[in-house]
Amino acid sequence: MNQIRIGIFGYGNLGRGVECAAMHTDDISLRAVFTRRDPAAVKLINPDIPVVSSSEVAAWKDEIDVMIICGGSAKDLPTMTPQLAQMFCVVDSFDTHANIPEHFARVNDAAQQGKHLALISCGWDPGLFSLARILGECVLPQGSTYTFWGKGVSQGHSDAIRQIPGVADARQYTIPREEILEAARSSDRHEFTAQQMHTRECFVVLKPDADPDTVRNEIVTMPNYFAGYDTTVHFISQEEFDRDHRTFPHGGTVIRNGNTGADLENHATIEFSLNLDSNPEFTARVLVAYARAVYRMHNRGRNGCISVFDVAPADLSPSSPEELRAHLL
Repeated sequence: MNQIRIGIFGYGNLGRGVECAAMHTDDISLRAVFTRRDPAAVKLINPDIPVVSSSEVAAWKDEIDVMIICGGSAKDLPTMTPQLAQMFCVVDSFDTHANIPEHFARVNDAAQQGKHLALISCGWDPGLFSLARILGECVLPQGSTYTFWGKGVSQGHSDAIRQIPGVADARQYTIPREEILEAARSSDRHEFTAQQMHTRECFVVLKPDADPDTVRNEIVTMPNYFAGYDTTVHFISQEEFDRDHRTFPHGGTVIRNGNTGADLENHATIEFSLNLDSNPEFTARVLVAYARAVYRMHNRGRNGCISVFDVAPADLSPSSPEELRAHLL
């Protein structure tokens, strides 16, 4: 089996998840992990994989087929992905929905210059949930789509809180409102905003001398993350944080309510849901599957930036087209 050589840029929870996924994927070979930290301080699951300073990444241009970028959307990916797309085919998990068009444009320019293929905003949302939304709207054009996230830890929102001065650590839980979820499943058509559909609960460890009121205000007014939401902020000790908030559960549901028939008299519902013990490990699995597709599409001559909408399902699978038709069609 042809081995696709991947690199991991950034080794936090998501990077470790990609390493785990590569260990159990026959056609994926992890060649190196790149870090902005001291490489000697980064301990991988597989000690035989080299850990390399991010400053040396250009020297690996001929050794990596696809670089999976495991940084945060708030501060890292807006600069990391365009820079690396000039040197490698890349996959990222940029998840600030409002800024995806701008991010796409920057990455597209860089990837075109480098003659590489870049897939952005890959994961379960944006990613698999995006596919659920587009399929629902194509199949049921007369209808309404509802996306619910949680209950679970949002890595992007948690990372955004950790960027605030005075924050030592943080977890943010996105929680659907049950009454809104049930209303979305009904045959009645409703209009809900994301703010009406969810609440946000934050557990924050402060650095010494940090002002709680200042940090709380920074959180609840943060554009694209918390502004407009019913947000609760709890300040807790590091001991409580380590005891109660070290895991990363998540999930969610996409619902498309629509109508069929000559007079649209019949109701139809499409529902896609996830329930995850580990958000980063599942996201990593999605990234690795799409890295396979990026590798194949680039070998066919595709350059520039793409999203999950541009990838055929067959390119995600290690199985042959004949096997897919025989067993999954």
